[in-house]
Amino acid sequence: MAGRVIIFVQSASFDVAWQSTSLGLTAAAMGDDVTFVLAFDALRALARNTFGKPLNEREAVESARADGLGAPTATRMLSEARQMGAKVVACDTTLKLCGLSKADFGDRLDDVLGLATIWRQTEGARVLTF
Repeated sequence: MAGRVIIFVQSASFDVAWQSTSLGLTAAAMGDDVTFVLAFDALRALARNTFGKPLNEREAVESARADGLGAPTATRMLSEARQMGAKVVACDTTLKLCGLSKADFGDRLDDVLGLATIWRQTEGARVLTF
């Protein structure tokens, strides 16, 4: 039975980006309505097109290991989830706190919403936080 999944992502680290996007992609592939709500570091990284890139030596090793396994990148999984209907959104206030505008994202951000709208979307949904 399909449902709604809201995934809140604050960190841009390799592990958080990989885990959150792999779960979101899996949920979308299984027919769930998926929304990624990006904030702070994750939002800034998406604007810079560095979301999921290694931030330290440990993450660089894990990223290289993922490459060796043929595992997709977080960016690729996010893109594939969006192709299946998943949305990537941000809170309008968080966007302003980060000094960003929707124009900073090209086509990588689907919508900018008020916090009340995001909150309403969590009703009856599976909510994951990273």
